[in-house]
Amino acid sequence: MVHRFTARAVVVGDRAGTVVPDAVLDVEDGLISWVGPAAEAPPAGDAEVTALPGVLAPGMVNTHSHAPMVLFRGQGEGLPLDRWLNEVMWPREAKLTPEDVEVAMTAASAEMLRHGVTTSVEMYFHPERMAAAVRRTGARGVITHPLIGLPGFGTFDEQLARATDSAGTGDDQVEWGIGPHSAYTVPLPVLTQAAEAAREHGLLLTTHVAETTTEGAGLLAQHGLSVPQLLAAHDVLGGRVLGAHCVHMDDGDLELWREYDVAVAHCPGSNTKLASGTARLRDMLDLGIRVGMGTDGPASNDNLDLFEDLRLAAQLARLRERDATALTAPEAFWLATGAAAAAIGREDLGQLTVGRRADLVHVDTDDIAFVPVGEVTDLLTHLVWSVGSRHVRDTWVAGRQVVRDGASTTVDEAELRADVQTRAMRLAGR
Repeated sequence: MVHRFTARAVVVGDRAGTVVPDAVLDVEDGLISWVGPAAEAPPAGDAEVTALPGVLAPGMVNTHSHAPMVLFRGQGEGLPLDRWLNEVMWPREAKLTPEDVEVAMTAASAEMLRHGVTTSVEMYFHPERMAAAVRRTGARGVITHPLIGLPGFGTFDEQLARATDSAGTGDDQVEWGIGPHSAYTVPLPVLTQAAEAAREHGLLLTTHVAETTTEGAGLLAQHGLSVPQLLAAHDVLGGRVLGAHCVHMDDGDLELWREYDVAVAHCPGSNTKLASGTARLRDMLDLGIRVGMGTDGPASNDNLDLFEDLRLAAQLARLRERDATALTAPEAFWLATGAAAAAIGREDLGQLTVGRRADLVHVDTDDIAFVPVGEVTDLLTHLVWSVGSRHVRDTWVAGRQVVRDGASTTVDEAELRADVQTRAMRLAGR
């Protein structure tokens, strides 16, 4: 059965910023079977038709998230990363239960869907419970098994065994990966083992890299190498590798990323809030490095809204380069859609083209923020600069509606908010 959508326009999510006016998009078996101008569309036949007054855009892909940290949103305000982790986050996380994580992930997943984010790459504790949450809300997740040396989560060997045991057990909603925290918290031999396992099983490996100026100081003093150089020297690079943040990278580091085809999860909201620095986004793109937008956790951003992050990415790139053309509006939107999907090796997501998964976002254009429109491409410009997630009205994943008129169709958000509040106060010791 074909489900036909008609819209004022379709924003494809490619680097060129293609916008199709007066558009038709057909969905069959969860995939896009046709997209183009209404005048060229095949006969509708007995297709179910949904007429949308606004713009259809691809479901956004959040390439770096610790979404259950909604439990800690706003905590540790004003602290730099090292103190924020050691004094606020890790003591609270030591008291987490699996149920805490599932409830928080469910709430965060519903929040992302309302913001037009249909897929997120997650690095957090109790990954099986996160997967259950994603399945409940109807979203997609690349759920990575964390590797980190904290009490209560087993040895590194045990953590890695859990990650490899999950290989091949994913489905249309959940893909598994491996998420060692960083080179400064995970022993280098363990990172090597994790990378070997990821390559053997075709899993995404994601880790924090060069987020702050201080994190690599001890490693540099000990080994005489930057974090990217250390990862290369210990055979961590190669395969599906995604480096989160990658703020403090010199020319040699970026060349390693290009050589090994390492992708970057760019998280400007978190990087600015924690004063970590400004990544060399333009240089990365010019070298052909794959980059996708990420929010980081909702305790360090403090939200899960890629509309805000893609706008900030463009602003910071232009400010860093002192060039108003350093990142165009089409490129900024692409970084949260098609480019983000490519960064995680998921060419089935991120663009509204035939054969890709029908993850759709309807953005209401009946708003002063969408005026004026002289050329159809102005709609994309307004998406980046003038509007935001508050204009998202409806979201579909694989053609299934999971947000209708701004509210989840799959979970009770008010109940989840109350539950998160209660659990957060317990973890804070109140």
